[in-house]
Amino acid sequence: MTETTTTTGPKPEQSKKLTRRQKQAGRIIDATSMGWKLILFKIVVLGLLCATAVYASLVLFMNERWLVGSLVVVGAAALTWIYLQRGALPAKYLAPGLVFLLIFQIFVVLYSGYVAFTNYGTGHNSTKEHAVHAIMLQTQDRVPDSATYQVSILEESGDLLSTDELYFAVTSAEGEVYIGAEEAPLELTDEATVEDGRVVAVEGYEILPFAELLNRQQEITNLVVPMSEDPNAGYLRTQDGQRAYVYTSRYEYNEAQGTMTNSETGTVYADTGEGAFISEEGEKLLPGWRIQVGMDNFIRAVTEDSIRGPLIYVTIWTFAFALLSVVTTFVLGLFLAVVFNDKRMKSRKYYRLVMILPYAFPGFLSALVWAGMMNQEFGFINNVLFGGAAIPWLTDPWLAKISILIVNLWLGFPYMFLVCTGALQSIPEELTEAAQVDGARPFQAFRSIKLPLLLTALAPLLISAFAFNFNNFNLVYMLTGGGPRDVSAGVNVGSTDILISMVYKVAFVGSQADYGLASAFSILIFIIVGTISVLAFRKTKALEELN
Repeated sequence: MTETTTTTGPKPEQSKKLTRRQKQAGRIIDATSMGWKLILFKIVVLGLLCATAVYASLVLFMNERWLVGSLVVVGAAALTWIYLQRGALPAKYLAPGLVFLLIFQIFVVLYSGYVAFTNYGTGHNSTKEHAVHAIMLQTQDRVPDSATYQVSILEESGDLLSTDELYFAVTSAEGEVYIGAEEAPLELTDEATVEDGRVVAVEGYEILPFAELLNRQQEITNLVVPMSEDPNAGYLRTQDGQRAYVYTSRYEYNEAQGTMTNSETGTVYADTGEGAFISEEGEKLLPGWRIQVGMDNFIRAVTEDSIRGPLIYVTIWTFAFALLSVVTTFVLGLFLAVVFNDKRMKSRKYYRLVMILPYAFPGFLSALVWAGMMNQEFGFINNVLFGGAAIPWLTDPWLAKISILIVNLWLGFPYMFLVCTGALQSIPEELTEAAQVDGARPFQAFRSIKLPLLLTALAPLLISAFAFNFNNFNLVYMLTGGGPRDVSAGVNVGSTDILISMVYKVAFVGSQADYGLASAFSILIFIIVGTISVLAFRKTKALEELN
């Protein structure tokens, strides 16, 4: 018996199919692999990122912002390392979001917290050195029989870090050349070329021609250059860009004692640790400088009557506004959702389209339109609907509050209508039909079955709507501006201001901005909203239901 050895292997047809699949797999791999165009794009983008980071860090280091500059360098290096290595897809997707989170959220919160513990605001914007410099410049007089200095106006040669700052190049009677700027006292230099007692060239600088002097005459006239590090030594100023004279201040600064003395009256202003020079009579010299004040801003908010009173009634109104806005918009939206969800109603889709039109327009534009319609003299509501009555919708304290609630109802009910419609359609009709079979009336079935299910599903949305209305700055600012103004308050606040609009006014509106107090208010708002949200989520257990 002869044994036949059979060699098994792929048949020709199977080989062709295998080859075809291999080629297809190879094409897929080639398509998904990184091509040269993508590599070039990555190199260009990372190159621009690194160049921007280097420039930004150099500027920050020059301004002694060492921490921020170091973070910029570390961040750019980390992004470059992430995107140059193979794989690490989660990090590549997460990195942009983390960067924007750090810049626009974490940094803002931390910086607001820092400002809340300072006296940062109008008159306290900079350092003590800048404040001394500004005070010395406020009351300057030309020194009698002042020496005349030949001056040339300089500008840095164009390079990456050059600015538009102007410099003085002055020649002394001994022929020595000094260069200085507004924040850089005169320093001796040997890199200047002098002809006929005037500087005609300086290495690293460009001398402004006569035509440029005329174009920038106001800037040149306002330029004040210190004679030395000692502010009492005087300053150089020029009116024509050709000759400069010495000016001195009426104040004399004693750095050792930390005092500023008025040479005309003899009044002494001392640094008492409050961020300003203060006389024994309590008179302040402004500007002051920024200092750490600890909890003073928070203490002011709750102890000063002129601030505490407005803060209390603004807080009460903010809670009332947010709560009433949620309740009214939810009730109206739910009512319309129930009505237009009835299958017996014809043309429901057209009615639904009309109902969501207010939601389709930008909120701030709608607020401006309503502000015009509610104008006391020319508004559509008074002239057309009320026959020319002069109803002060936006100028009476209580009517202004009602007006805001009406407009917010107009803007907010479409959102509630949409979410309630979706929630209603997700509830099986068999539940209500079974209840009606058992003898329940339609309203009883809705109240006992559908409404609890709706509230369970919509609880997170209602909480978020409360938080949104708690900080609904656009509506208040565009409709009433927070007014009418409360003239008795110690801060810029009105009858319809909510906490966030009051913070904005304290920080940015008016002649006296107080960023420290505004930041303290912001932290209080954050604590209030966060506490309410946490308690509400725990109470309703909405998060557990969603999970």
